[in-house]
Amino acid sequence: MLLSKSESNPIVAITPGEPAGIGPDICLSLVPEAYEATLIVIADPELMVERARLLKVNCPLNVITQASGAQANKLNLMPVTTAVPSIPGQLNSDNAGYVLNTLEIAVNGCLEKRFDAMVTGPVQKSIINDAGYPFSGHTEWLAKKTQTDRVVMMLATSKLRVALATTHLPLRDVADAIEQSSLLETIEILNHDMINKFQLDQPRILVCGLNPHAGEQGHLGREEIDVIEPVIQMAKSRGINVIGPIPADTAFTPAMLSNTDVVLAMYHDQGLPVLKHQGFGDAVNVTLGLPIVRTSVDHGTALDLAATGKADASSLDTAIRIAINMCQSS
Repeated sequence: MLLSKSESNPIVAITPGEPAGIGPDICLSLVPEAYEATLIVIADPELMVERARLLKVNCPLNVITQASGAQANKLNLMPVTTAVPSIPGQLNSDNAGYVLNTLEIAVNGCLEKRFDAMVTGPVQKSIINDAGYPFSGHTEWLAKKTQTDRVVMMLATSKLRVALATTHLPLRDVADAIEQSSLLETIEILNHDMINKFQLDQPRILVCGLNPHAGEQGHLGREEIDVIEPVIQMAKSRGINVIGPIPADTAFTPAMLSNTDVVLAMYHDQGLPVLKHQGFGDAVNVTLGLPIVRTSVDHGTALDLAATGKADASSLDTAIRIAINMCQSS
């Protein structure tokens, strides 16, 4: 994913995520001067100062109350207060509301054009649910907050892009969730955003089958015949460069990928294990179909690494750079 140059200087809001995890650590490792953007971290100043002390890093923070006060060459901090002091590695459901507050500020700022993009750090979904908030993931939460009927979750490395037809569903529910209307809309969103946010003139989309051997002409399931193949024909009739359904066990071979810009997998664990094996640490989560630009790290909270100095910030770095590129392309 080559990054283009631009004279613009987008404002990127960053939410560190779970305060007991490595989100604050990787934010503190950022070098603002390395980006063609102004970075604003939305977090508790006391949390960030204490984490910097534990990490023994010298990271002067520019605390601001509005985006206009941000400085391009500093790590700007927009303050939100945790409910209780956060201890590295120790989850506390009292701070679930704090995590959601940081996301609210970021998404509202993007919708109101005060921020050009938002980049999210890792959250602990279980602790948010334990606190009584319905939260299945950033992707679904952002769709609801932006009143977007359908979004597409895509993960990307420097060599591979994988989008998902379904996201966080139990495996037994996947087949029923794949319908012609929703699958066609997913392909259209994918095609649109590859053109408008990734500067691909005619993106080449490879669609995986759902069943082994893509259904083996109906002997191993009829989803390909009844749903996926008709949708692919409809997409082609609309000028979309799409092929499939391709058996998932051959879709990710070098020969197939050499002529593919993005793979559309039918479910989470069909495509993402391949991508994470290929580029774990370099992977980035991108939400397509939103009226805003949003990217995210593709790793968890790593509670055992919090405040140890061993956290790897490469995914956050890539997420910021891709967000900047998407701002410049759109």
